Amino acid sequence: MKKKNPRLLALRALTEIWRKDKRPREVLDSYGATLDSRDMAFLQEVVYGVIRNRLYIDRCLTAYLKDPSGLKSATLNNLRLGAYQAFFMRVPDRAVVFETTEVEKAAGRNAGLVNAVLRKVVTGKACPPLPEDPIERISILTSHPVWLIARWVERFGVLEAEALAKANNTIPQLTLRVNTLRTERERVAAILSKMGIEFKYTDFSPAGIKIEGSYIFREIEGLLGDVFIQDEAAQLITCFLQPRAGQVILDACAAPGGKTTHIAELTGDRARIYAVESSAERLRILQENIRRQGIGSVKITCSDIREFKPSEGFHRILLDAPCSSLGVIRRNPDVRYKHSPEKLRRFHEKQVEMLTAVGRHLLPHGIMLYSVCSTEPEEGEEVIRRFLHKEREFFIIDDMKNLPLTHDEGPAVDNLREFINDEGYFRTYPHRHDMDGFFAVRLSRKGI
Repeated sequence: MKKKNPRLLALRALTEIWRKDKRPREVLDSYGATLDSRDMAFLQEVVYGVIRNRLYIDRCLTAYLKDPSGLKSATLNNLRLGAYQAFFMRVPDRAVVFETTEVEKAAGRNAGLVNAVLRKVVTGKACPPLPEDPIERISILTSHPVWLIARWVERFGVLEAEALAKANNTIPQLTLRVNTLRTERERVAAILSKMGIEFKYTDFSPAGIKIEGSYIFREIEGLLGDVFIQDEAAQLITCFLQPRAGQVILDACAAPGGKTTHIAELTGDRARIYAVESSAERLRILQENIRRQGIGSVKITCSDIREFKPSEGFHRILLDAPCSSLGVIRRNPDVRYKHSPEKLRRFHEKQVEMLTAVGRHLLPHGIMLYSVCSTEPEEGEEVIRRFLHKEREFFIIDDMKNLPLTHDEGPAVDNLREFINDEGYFRTYPHRHDMDGFFAVRLSRKGI
């Protein structure tokens, strides 16, 4: 089999991600079987690098192009790939110019222009001065849209807004959640040590491990089933729900199954868990993850949660609602370019609608946890305020001491206090906690 050119694949990947609206991880995984580990690492670096730094790279290219917007998208993406290598990687200048020009030549496009521009790029390696306006400066420097930086500056101030944006451009550590139904964290740690993989235990989740050193994913892949890949903030969300054995529990938007399987683990696989998912494609992923974790307490239903009609009420409900995903930009850097204030308002409307629908199924004195992986109030605090204004029998649980804890879950839940404010709102941020950005709140229903 002829060896695939990783630079050509990188160009194809950017086209699929931006023109066909595919997820970077999905696209890159599809190329994994055709590349060795070294070429795959290069492919991931340049694709994610261009996505993370697109606005900055485009700003730099304006120094060498009169009108970048007039180029064909494939040629512009090819220039972005070359410029990223020149500005951010230790690729020799000659290789940057030659290899990028060869990709353009193979496609029969404007190889002369690409060659000329990149010669200037590697010679000058300079960008136009950044604007003095702090919002515009941070926007270009960190490649975040102006509207998003503006709202962060208003909420956090200039310095913290810049810190958050820069944190979004860091490469996050791979975090594992140990499947406690099958093994223990110490046993997984021993396996990683034998592999020569550096790691540390998570600071707050009692089942988490962060991979610190270099590794090949194929090595970690062999542990799947005994572990689940899941950020520490997402692990804490399920701890916040406080599921118990013997309870009837609803996971209202269950795929891909990280929180569903964690609920099963926290209950010793001795609860009745209903996992509802509306997407048939995502349902298959959910089924596979439940099977791989060896879990037997989950009943899967394909349904829009707003139309779900269970035969019984629930002691616990988790609504991890569809959202903008602006809290996980560091893992999915493309999402920063996909949204607008208007889209946030549309998410808000759907989230309120879904929360109202699932709230009907909560038993009196039960716990319903609403969560989103978003930094934005429209999808968090404002959803809850609007819901509580309409649904008067619900209230926020803002005192965790009111709930009795077992010995096992006590330390995990106690660790959550650091992330909860006086109103009962849970928040994590990449720049403050080295975790994904999550919002969560626990609601309960008054007895009749």
